[in-house]
Amino acid sequence: MKISDFLSPADVALDVRANDKSRLLQQLSTQAATELSLNAEEVSSAIMKREELGSTGVGNGVALPHARLKNIEAPFGLFVRLRHAIDFEAIDDQPVDLVFLLLLSNAPNEAQLNALACVARSLRDPETLQRVRNAPDREALFRAITDASGK
Repeated sequence: MKISDFLSPADVALDVRANDKSRLLQQLSTQAATELSLNAEEVSSAIMKREELGSTGVGNGVALPHARLKNIEAPFGLFVRLRHAIDFEAIDDQPVDLVFLLLLSNAPNEAQLNALACVARSLRDPETLQRVRNAPDREALFRAITDASGK
């Protein structure tokens, strides 16, 4: 599985403004719900419930908020680079500037697990992080994140 299997160029944004983690997750949940014709409150609630189990801030300025939903058949992603890093209660206590929201099917299968692993692997790579952080526009940002998953 490749990131481009569940992330489209339209679902990538840079210089996103966010005051805090909660508002950012609400904003991304609403955007995802709109695109997938889902109830925004259900998406937001699922994302926040997962976050209550422990921060999805995985370190190096990266967060991978994710949730399983019954109305999702295939993985769906949104990727944003924030204008200013925010506190995400990350495992390394560093602020987060890269957020990849991932919605997965409630019925766990190999594709679902591969999607999350694929994103985590890509955003752990220092070269990928540098390309993502230096991308001058949305198209370059999309290429930086999706090219990494082809490795």
